[in-house]
Amino acid sequence: MKIGIFGGSFNPPHMGHINSMQTVLKKTGLDKILVIPNAQNPLKLQIEGASAEHRLEMTKLALANWNGPFEVDDREIKRGGNSYTYETLTELKKENPNDQFFLILGMDQFEELSQWKNPSKILEMAHLIICSRPGYETPTSKEELAGFIQEQVADFDFNFIELKNSNSIQFVRLNDMEISSTELRKWIRSSKNIEKFLPLQVEKYIKENKLYKASGEKIANFKEFTKFCADILFSKKGISVVGWDLTKMSAISEYAVVTSGTSTRHTVSLAENLVDAVKEQYGLYPESIEGVDEGRWVVVDYGSLIIHLFYDFVRKEYSIENLWKQGIDLNLKDPYLEKK
Repeated sequence: MKIGIFGGSFNPPHMGHINSMQTVLKKTGLDKILVIPNAQNPLKLQIEGASAEHRLEMTKLALANWNGPFEVDDREIKRGGNSYTYETLTELKKENPNDQFFLILGMDQFEELSQWKNPSKILEMAHLIICSRPGYETPTSKEELAGFIQEQVADFDFNFIELKNSNSIQFVRLNDMEISSTELRKWIRSSKNIEKFLPLQVEKYIKENKLYKASGEKIANFKEFTKFCADILFSKKGISVVGWDLTKMSAISEYAVVTSGTSTRHTVSLAENLVDAVKEQYGLYPESIEGVDEGRWVVVDYGSLIIHLFYDFVRKEYSIENLWKQGIDLNLKDPYLEKK
């Protein structure tokens, strides 16, 4: 059999996921698709959201009423910890030695494949099906591919790459839905209408189980919370930590903090330490985190507080502080400097 593998957090599963799977089935002739919710993506920081058990149940509900050979597989959630596609493929190959496996990825995931565990081994165990994503271009030459993939290319044709090991990489264009799980979580928290983006049973499940609550339910005073976060950034050597009260402005959050790191690695480290400290003190993960993969501009979203962490050179380039000139400067002070 030709078996597709479609993994992800499914936090929550939405119509974009279903659109991707149906299009891939139609264009590639797979016999079935295994839908595998992960326990934790090792390349992403933990965020506030549905538990693994809730995500698994929502994935089952999302696919229950759709025609197509979809099968939900819970092995990564049962395994727990960081979920590695290499380990999942190894298990599946042992269980089904005569079947062919086709790993279905978005173009965004394909571009970061070199950061995955044993990416060259993944190319040996499975064909790749790469789905288009808004804002990402399909490669048109061998030179646009990651180095470890270039070494394996036998032939590059339009939207199809033949590898030296007889596996292939196929690019599939979707009729993209301009939606992501991150956006859906924000909309649910702000009570926006999301019915056209979610299967009905998933929307009902979210409401019944009160998933994706706003951070404000755990944070009584966001001004104090803002100063707490700033103190953590000061303690980890954040550069020029500044904050604003935006409650008198028309802004997407009530408070904002900006700081810089001396390198992209330092910027990511600031985000990691901040997330850990807030979890320990408040029992809360961010509603979303963006930019950790590159570290140039990391955005940590706690709802009424959004924290921007820049590589210092990038911060000067964007001058984001100009957005909040009409806000109230919190005049944040480094408590550790004052103690010296």
